[in-house]
Amino acid sequence: MGQDVTLTASDKFELGAYRTTPTGTPRGTPRGAVVVIQEIFGVNHHIRTVCDRFAVQGYVAIAPAIFDRIERNFQSGYSEEEVAIARKFVAKPDWPAMLRDTQAAIDAVQDFGPVGIIGFCLGGSVAYAAATKLTGLSAAVGYYGGAIVRFADDKPTVPTQLHFGERDHGIPLSDVEIIRAKRPEVEVFVYDGAQHGFGCDERASYDKASAELARQRSLAFLAKHLAA
Repeated sequence: MGQDVTLTASDKFELGAYRTTPTGTPRGTPRGAVVVIQEIFGVNHHIRTVCDRFAVQGYVAIAPAIFDRIERNFQSGYSEEEVAIARKFVAKPDWPAMLRDTQAAIDAVQDFGPVGIIGFCLGGSVAYAAATKLTGLSAAVGYYGGAIVRFADDKPTVPTQLHFGERDHGIPLSDVEIIRAKRPEVEVFVYDGAQHGFGCDERASYDKASAELARQRSLAFLAKHLAA
């Protein structure tokens, strides 16, 4: 459904991305665009599927390969060994570089209408940071971003929605409460019994009921705030 494209960041670095075009609207007319930010596993099958699903909803979707500065075209599965390798990419995260690459993706789809951003795991934190620092966005959604609590003093400039799992061993509920206290204007949802990665149907931690509810909330939120 989608295609691989090349983006150019503000520092002239070229990175890859996966982009889909809408199939769920009359004559393929976009209803806006969504930037999809990866987990630590790269722009893999799951992230490409997320983009494809947004295309069905009528959005142009683009997922920048924000690890290309470290290793081009990195993609990973979810075995214990693959997780260990993927974690090395975020031992010392370069947030400014990831945000430059995210801005390049935003800029690449602005001609299609209002732009939202959604991210998962590492991407959830990037999506929140983007909502506070980048331009060209109309809404932001973050799933189980472990670094969001570190950024919670920064106020988003666009409507923002966050999703967390109650049983996420990497994100204690005390962190979620800090975010809620510091950012009362942000929509925060916690899913009973859900673990980290509950929204990915390719992971052992997938929680179908929580994932479907979170997806419904995310789609409604984006539809509301990306309405032309």
